[in-house]
Amino acid sequence: MDFKNIYYQLNIPAQCRYYKIPLWQCPQFLFLVMGSIIIIAAIISYLIGTRFIQDPEVIALVVLTISGILFILTYVINLSVEKLAQVGRMKTEFVRIVSHQLRSPITNLGWAIDSLMSGDLGRISEDQLEYFKILKENSSRMKELIKDLLITSRIEEGTLPIKKEKVSLTEVIKTLISEFRPFAQASNITVDFFYEENLPKISTDQNQIKVVLENLLDNAIRYMGKKGKVKINLKKIEKKILFEIRDNGIGIPPEDQTYIFQKFFRSESRGKGGTGLGLFITKSIIEKLGGKIWFDSKEGEGTTFYFTLPIT
Repeated sequence: MDFKNIYYQLNIPAQCRYYKIPLWQCPQFLFLVMGSIIIIAAIISYLIGTRFIQDPEVIALVVLTISGILFILTYVINLSVEKLAQVGRMKTEFVRIVSHQLRSPITNLGWAIDSLMSGDLGRISEDQLEYFKILKENSSRMKELIKDLLITSRIEEGTLPIKKEKVSLTEVIKTLISEFRPFAQASNITVDFFYEENLPKISTDQNQIKVVLENLLDNAIRYMGKKGKVKINLKKIEKKILFEIRDNGIGIPPEDQTYIFQKFFRSESRGKGGTGLGLFITKSIIEKLGGKIWFDSKEGEGTTFYFTLPIT
């Protein structure tokens, strides 16, 4: 008899860690809960039976029948939940492993394309340069997808690293706007930043909050659809910092607004590249940092995203 395996099967916290899911979703925990329900149902059936049935054998048969049916249902449900948990774990591990394996080749491909485009390895014609530009663009898209997949897998596994430090959100946003200026100018879009003076620093992860801001600013510029403006506001509300980014772009259709934070969701009206993971990642990071995110949007008039972070 494999006592180690039996102990592992009975160790509910270990099973939850294995599947990387909360306790209340763990198959073994659900089986334990359903077992308790079966016992309670059997007791209630017995008490009710003693009031309306005189024959103790009939009472016992009724109780056993009800308990047996509930046990079979519990087993089937638990087996289905366990299979779903295994599939979810395998999917997350597959995404993580494939993303790790692809990251180095894609990076090396980008370096090779840059070297060829520079002309250091020999003269290239205009036609060849156009093909290299296409390769570079697609290489960048693949790199973006791999980065998002890695972050998503870490979020789902609960291993996304969070290292909090005192951060000036004002300075982070100023730096980010400077980095995005060429992209904004090429899109004929201006980015204005308004902020309260002497805003306090917040305790947060600078790298992760930068990912959030990059996603929101990139979306605001990418989905403008025309010449326009992006306005960013930063202010203090009670014991929180409120971030607001507003654009006057194409907006989000009402039928898509329910799904906007879901993984891989891309609205048909906003189908200009992207991985469909940006807003899922953004929401997950904000919530992990103790904040809240929401939005207002009207199709054809623009979208405003908001998030708050605690001042600690």
